[in-house]
Amino acid sequence: MKNFGDKVIEFNKNLGYNGPLPEGFRVLNPYLENPETLEVMSKFYHKYYNDTQPRKLILGINPSRHGAGVTGVPFTDTKRLLSECGIEMKSAYTHEVSSVYLYDVINAFGGPQKFYSQFYINSPFPLAIVRKVKNSWLNANYYDDKALFNCVKDFMISSLKKHISLGLHTDKVFVLGKKGADYLTKINKETSLFGEIVALDHPRYIQQYKSKEKEIYIDQYLMALHGY
Repeated sequence: MKNFGDKVIEFNKNLGYNGPLPEGFRVLNPYLENPETLEVMSKFYHKYYNDTQPRKLILGINPSRHGAGVTGVPFTDTKRLLSECGIEMKSAYTHEVSSVYLYDVINAFGGPQKFYSQFYINSPFPLAIVRKVKNSWLNANYYDDKALFNCVKDFMISSLKKHISLGLHTDKVFVLGKKGADYLTKINKETSLFGEIVALDHPRYIQQYKSKEKEIYIDQYLMALHGY
């Protein structure tokens, strides 16, 4: 019988988006672009999900280029992957502000081992999206453009169903980012995948704009997560 971690690794290995995209958008698949991403991602899920216990689901938006877009682990840059999880990635070095905040929450909860034994983090759209702005490609969210959302919506629903099949509680889902929660609520009205949707402020927003009140936000997260 496959354990939870094996199922996640298999999901990630088979991940790919071949659908349409509006002009100026691209989808990045770290598992195809860097062999070490598959390696460190597999180490992470073997380390923290080597069992068959069901988890509670936490959803972001879609991976950033510097977080899961590099490591394959949601909200985890290479710095946190090494310092907090003990897994080194040699081919890249990234710092992601959302990762800083989320690992503050994880440590306040009791550390990675305790946190990941209860929670599974991913995104409704599980690959990184970038948008061309002048001569650069910048992070984009699936809801930034109406045409983009319409293109990826069916893929998102399919991905969410696959996440649930890993072994997740569906009576409550935690969503990081108020706008993402609004979009997930719309999807949920059509699909009835989840019971209650609990919206929390996005880690990037807190770390960038509310850093002085960070402890208050950490407490809000802990109250929501413990009050499951």
